[in-house]
Amino acid sequence: MPKSKRDKKISLTRTKKKGLEFKQNLVEEIRSCIASYARIFVFSADHVKTNKLKDMRLEWGHSRFFLGKNKVMALALGRTPEEEIYDNLHKVSQKLVGQRGLLFTNSSEEEVLDYFENKRYPVHPHAGDLAGETVELKQGLLEQFSHSLEPHLRKLGLPTRLQRGIPELLRDHTVCVKGKPLTPAQASILKLLGKEMSFFHLGMQWCWRRLDGSFEKLLTRSDQSNTAREEASEEENAEMKSEDDSESEEENK
Repeated sequence: MPKSKRDKKISLTRTKKKGLEFKQNLVEEIRSCIASYARIFVFSADHVKTNKLKDMRLEWGHSRFFLGKNKVMALALGRTPEEEIYDNLHKVSQKLVGQRGLLFTNSSEEEVLDYFENKRYPVHPHAGDLAGETVELKQGLLEQFSHSLEPHLRKLGLPTRLQRGIPELLRDHTVCVKGKPLTPAQASILKLLGKEMSFFHLGMQWCWRRLDGSFEKLLTRSDQSNTAREEASEEENAEMKSEDDSESEEENK
C-alpha cells in the first residue's frame, strides 16, 4: 500500500535559508548607506540581547546597524584597495572579525561614544567570561531550587542530595573565584542562581569618515583617562629628574 503524503512529518524548526538574493540585497543596502551617512563605526558586540539591541535601533532610528554576515559586509565595503568604492574602506572590512558589526550614522563621534559607553545591560555570564565576584554556597538546604533540579545540580558538580523534597548542599562549595575564567558548569550554576556578572555592550572601536576617508581607532573614556594619567606621571617624573639634575649641579659648584 502506498504511503500517504498526509502522514509526512514536517519539522516546525525548519527555516528557509537566506540565499544569494538576500546577500545581494544586503550588499546594496550597505553600499547605499555608505553614500548616505558621514561616518561608519566598527563595534564589538558582547553578549547580544535581541530585545536590548532592538531598543537601541529604535532610539537610533536616524542611523543603521548591521550585525552578522561579516564576509558579506566586507564584500560590500571592499576587501582590498582595488575593490573599495571610497578610500580606506578596505581597512574597515579587515576589522569585521568575530562578533562585530557596523553603525552608519551622521551623529558626531562624541554623541556616539557618550551614548554607547553608558549603555551596559547586565546579563548572565557565559563560559570563558571572567567571574565578576567570588560566589560561595554554604552547606544546607537550597530552597531556591525545586526537587526536579537536584540531579542536574549534581551533574554540574554540586555535592547535593534530596532532603524532604528540597535539594541539600552537603558541604560548603565555591562556585567561582573573582577574576578567573568560568567553566560551562560554573556559568550554568550562576545562571540558575540568577547572578548577572557580564554585560551586553556595543563597544565602538574604529571610525571611518566619508569626508576625508580617514580611519582610526577610537579612544574610550577609560583609555583617555589612562593616557592622561600616563602623561601626568611622565611629566612628574621629568620634573623630579630636572630638580635632581639642578641640585647635583649646585652641589658640584
